[in-house]
Amino acid sequence: MAKDKRFERIYVQSMGSMEIWVDKETGVNYLYRQSGYAGGLTVLLDKDGKPVVTPVEE
Repeated sequence: MAKDKRFERIYVQSMGSMEIWVDKETGVNYLYRQSGYAGGLTVLLDKDGKPVVTPVEE
């Protein structure tokens, strides 16, 4: 198992029901939404429909 975690939570709204996670290897941002016992994860897109990418520090 890797020493560092691959994903990092960078944003939380409404006590954890909506979060943004970043893949630290690719910089791709993901939106996670939770409601009760259900949840979902999807790529966060910009206005042009392209994935939101955070610059990765090497």
